[in-house]
Amino acid sequence: MTFSDFKLPISLQKALDETGYTQPTSIQQKTFSVVMSGRDVCGIAQTGTGKTAAYLLPILKQFKFTKERHPQTLIIVPTRELAVQVTNEAKRLGQYMNLTALAVYGGVNLSVHRGEVEEGMDILVATPGRLLDLIYCGSLRTKAIKKLVIDEVDEMLNLGFRSQLKSVLETLPEKRQNLLFSATMTDEVELLIEDYFNNPVRIEAAPVGTPLEKIEQIVYRVPNFNTKVNLLELILQEDSSMVKVLLFVATKKMADELFLPLCEKFPEQVGVIHSNKEQNFRFNAVNKFKAGETKILIATDIIARGLDIEDVSHVICFDTPEVAENYIHRIGRTGRADKNGTSITFVADNETEQFEAIEALMQTTIAPTQLPASLVISTVLTDDEIPKIRMKHIPFKIPKGEGIGAAFHEKSEKNKKVNVKVSHKDKMMAKYGKPKSRKPKK
Repeated sequence: MTFSDFKLPISLQKALDETGYTQPTSIQQKTFSVVMSGRDVCGIAQTGTGKTAAYLLPILKQFKFTKERHPQTLIIVPTRELAVQVTNEAKRLGQYMNLTALAVYGGVNLSVHRGEVEEGMDILVATPGRLLDLIYCGSLRTKAIKKLVIDEVDEMLNLGFRSQLKSVLETLPEKRQNLLFSATMTDEVELLIEDYFNNPVRIEAAPVGTPLEKIEQIVYRVPNFNTKVNLLELILQEDSSMVKVLLFVATKKMADELFLPLCEKFPEQVGVIHSNKEQNFRFNAVNKFKAGETKILIATDIIARGLDIEDVSHVICFDTPEVAENYIHRIGRTGRADKNGTSITFVADNETEQFEAIEALMQTTIAPTQLPASLVISTVLTDDEIPKIRMKHIPFKIPKGEGIGAAFHEKSEKNKKVNVKVSHKDKMMAKYGKPKSRKPKK
């Protein structure tokens, strides 16, 4: 099957031909006709399988120009990187069509986005928080929205956008087509579908735990964090095929900790992105990596969903993901567009159970690769790796003594006085030496 079988308009087919893609992916083949029919869709596919084009192609084919400048299509995504990526893809595919696409997201002054939205657009790509800002301030009107796309919905719910997402859905017109795309199907996603979708067609391109065929998976059993750092520096120096390396870590703190030593070893060849970095810093880091100006990009799992970078030669999982599905998302950044890729995972002694869960999800076993002979095994442990001695706390009660009363101490002299009522006669006797009496009242 080729894209010509979709019978796209000439303007859309021309833009598609310029991308160099001729054959649709599995999710694109299965989704196209269903979206064209007007049914709601729930698409489940691994990352890197072409989900963005899967919903953009039928939407753009059905696009009709209108003089109203309110958006006809709303696409909600979890991260600003993904918002920019989807918008660029919509602009690229619609470059020969009379349509406009706009991305709005947090980290930009709201007044800037208000001005852009009030000028009008056909396709709006937004993160949930900024979308609500624009709706509540009156700059965005949703009455013309006919198609709603929620992309990477499982990650959006994981990031805590459930309430914002529901608030947005309450403001949209009831008569619309809903398209939902997710890498995993969780209970929260099921509840969202049940509440807001109209009997959607479920499309699954591949089982969640299916490993990507064109990716060679390598696993190293490494004793601790510092040995992982030594191994990372060693393979980056010795393996000449590592021309574009995406390095995944679990936390923002770990990303920053790795960035410093790698910059010393590979000056001006390393970038880092995570949610604490400013918007321009993140965009510049990604753009330099895409352009080949830097060789290594350190990223957290949250950013993994929003990255669409071509020709990634290697994905390195510096730590083993706690959620098994995240392993599939990570390694899916390489081996794309019919090209081969390599994933390397470092498994520490305290990560064995997590990797066993990954193997169970994929229903396969990956034999560990022998560590290089020149690797320096570190004996220095981090604070998290040092075994903690946990003492059982037994509360100690002081036994009550027998015959012991309240605390006692001598009173001061002034407090020893006893209040005695003195009569007037006695007061006068003490003062004048003779008794005195009051004169009777008249």
